[in-house]
Amino acid sequence: MSGWLSRWWSGGTPAVEPASLRDAARLAQLHGASFHRGWGEGEFEAMLTERNTLVHRLRQGRKVIGFAVSRMAADEAEILSIAIDSNQRGRGLSRDLLLTHLGHLAGRGIRTIFLEVEENNAPARRLYERAGFGVIGRRERYYKQPGGEHLNALLMRRDLS
Repeated sequence: MSGWLSRWWSGGTPAVEPASLRDAARLAQLHGASFHRGWGEGEFEAMLTERNTLVHRLRQGRKVIGFAVSRMAADEAEILSIAIDSNQRGRGLSRDLLLTHLGHLAGRGIRTIFLEVEENNAPARRLYERAGFGVIGRRERYYKQPGGEHLNALLMRRDLS
């Protein structure tokens, strides 16, 4: 009983759903809070209308608390971004979001997924490694930081077939 009451009080069980144009502002807000160079509302609106882009939102109650975005081409896809509200991190929600997103990509005939992750981002690397991604390359000085420093990115891949 207390588990049910806790879920009800916190807004319910998190649900992964297709995002819509109405979500663009919130997705931009989440992205801006999670990354140095956040994407704007217009960028999300464009992605949400593209046929080759898949965008899922993670909703708890009435509040969008995360998202995943991938771009598809033939039987491959690239995860462009995943973000979770900073107040919700550490609860395993990003894993649930990622695995559900991957399942939808597989359902669309995607066989191989790629992504880039900042080399020093240990939580994100753990998430991807636990989800079956492996490092296949490295991009030197790929991410530019606010102070001008450049950080390396790891290129990761997972086969869905």
